[in-house]
Amino acid sequence: MTFKGEAIAYGAATIVNAIALGKGAALGVDLWTKAEVTLTDEPNIIQGEIISDSTEDTSLIEKAVDRVFRYFNLQKEVGAKIKTWSNIPIARGLKSSSTAANAVVLATLKVLNKKIDDLSIVSLGVDAAFEAGVTITGAFDDACASFFGGVVMTDNLNRKLLKRNQIPENATILFFVPKQKVYTANTKISRLKSIKALVNIAFREAMEGNYWTALSLNGFIYSSVLGYGSDLAFASLEAGALASGLCGKGPAVTSVVTNDKIDEVKSVFQRYDGDIIETCINHKKAAVIQK
Repeated sequence: MTFKGEAIAYGAATIVNAIALGKGAALGVDLWTKAEVTLTDEPNIIQGEIISDSTEDTSLIEKAVDRVFRYFNLQKEVGAKIKTWSNIPIARGLKSSSTAANAVVLATLKVLNKKIDDLSIVSLGVDAAFEAGVTITGAFDDACASFFGGVVMTDNLNRKLLKRNQIPENATILFFVPKQKVYTANTKISRLKSIKALVNIAFREAMEGNYWTALSLNGFIYSSVLGYGSDLAFASLEAGALASGLCGKGPAVTSVVTNDKIDEVKSVFQRYDGDIIETCINHKKAAVIQK
């Protein structure tokens, strides 16, 4: 065994939120989380540190390592220290949990010198997310988009990757990120289940390749039931965005924009109180960082 492993996983954005339907779609974006896992000789002691946001709970990254240890029946032999760095804001709907779990699982496999198939890697991260209480459906769609890049359509309840496609469009992704945080554990599930039939329409659009229609429609549906306004998304569309809608459970909003409309959509975002993140679609897979 080596003593330190490092890995990187990339961000994701919602196309169709899976909470209501149990099926979802997501898009890889070029944001990232890096993880470093160091083995120790203290079995059952796993300590995590989120360097980029030290006030956040470290349960998820610790449970991700523990899941890998248990997969190989090593939990009584070794412990670990974990560090993560990220440019993804936490608890804004920007898939920080899925991305962190993927990076940590990969880094742990590296430090143990173990290899498993890609979907098993994703599933270990999903298991950790359930155990840490940071997900409702397992966010298998987000985890797949983070790990594989491109567009994915998934059956979250059965952990099946239904479709995976590349997007030829050279679009820019703009996120509007309000200051407040919204944690998954505080989301009221019963209200979200009531919109299942509506979300199914958005999911069908995604399955047919109409990703931008699906993204906008999904955003309007979930915004209405979660109590967010849709003014910003509508204004983005009026300014020329290809799509605009709530990302995850919010409060962040995603806009997909052609390069000639970036300034117009940014000017819409600037009317509101929050940060703007500009990035692009990601097609790279999550990977071990070779030293």
